[in-house]
Amino acid sequence: MAVDTITRPKGSTGEFKGDIQVNDDPPTKNDLDKVAELPVLDVNGKPHAFRSLYTSDSNEPLRVLIVFIRHFFCGVSIHPSHRTTATSLLLTANLFLGQNCQEYLRSVSTSITPDGLKSLPTRTKVIVIGCGQPNLITMCARETGCPYPIYADPSKNLYAQLGMIRTLDLGPRSPQYMQYSLPSAVVRSVYQNLKAGRSAFRGGNYWQVGGEFLLEDGRASWCHRMRNTRDHTEIPETRRQLGLDGAQPPLRKTFSSGIRRSSSQLQRRLSDRRKSWSRSRDRTEKSSPEGSMMEKVKEQRHEEEASEGWSNEIGR
Repeated sequence: MAVDTITRPKGSTGEFKGDIQVNDDPPTKNDLDKVAELPVLDVNGKPHAFRSLYTSDSNEPLRVLIVFIRHFFCGVSIHPSHRTTATSLLLTANLFLGQNCQEYLRSVSTSITPDGLKSLPTRTKVIVIGCGQPNLITMCARETGCPYPIYADPSKNLYAQLGMIRTLDLGPRSPQYMQYSLPSAVVRSVYQNLKAGRSAFRGGNYWQVGGEFLLEDGRASWCHRMRNTRDHTEIPETRRQLGLDGAQPPLRKTFSSGIRRSSSQLQRRLSDRRKSWSRSRDRTEKSSPEGSMMEKVKEQRHEEEASEGWSNEIGR
């Protein structure tokens, strides 16, 4: 296999803490032959051979970018033996920052569009594979706006055979493709988990990380294996690998920007309301008996001041 050999302790499930140093050597033809018939499930739970995702029935050249994501959303599924204090802290951090897989798909969807792929000289497709249950594919597509086919590999056999590992480490930095604030991540994560109910535990193994693989005419030409939970390939590099330019992903509407817009709109409404109250109060004062009397006193005072000023001018 194309990844570095990692010694696993006896009885280990292959899950690690920290940033794991795996290499990015593309799987060989022999590696792909071993996984060619492994099944992936579509949105209806129907199995498809992995080979069918990246091979063409015609003689037309075909390039396929396969994006392996960690999970369909923030569903936690870990072995009871891992429930230590340190692991609990990592899981808590991942719960609130674990929207990176969905955020990555949002960035891919807005930066690598089907129309953009049509402009390439070689027919190019994008496929997404998650390690959760297939009944969550619809939710994933809806939440991310992903226009590309999404499949499920709940057995995680493909992940293991293609050298993708498991870790809870967040990594040293926040990637560029993440365009949301911490408060919006918290709200979105909590909302999705509450809304999903029991399905929140079917999103996939929380330790599993993924990667990106580019296959051309049935052979892998490039790949990147995630070393931590936020280590997807940045969008400019992914675009370059596809033959598109290396432009940054466009800024998308985020939860925090919506809050800022709502805040400014609220301030304008309050200002308009205060002006309206002020005008209404003036009209009320003028229409009341006391207001009428005050208006007459003001008019009389203005007339006296004007008369006094005119008299002074004549005296000079």
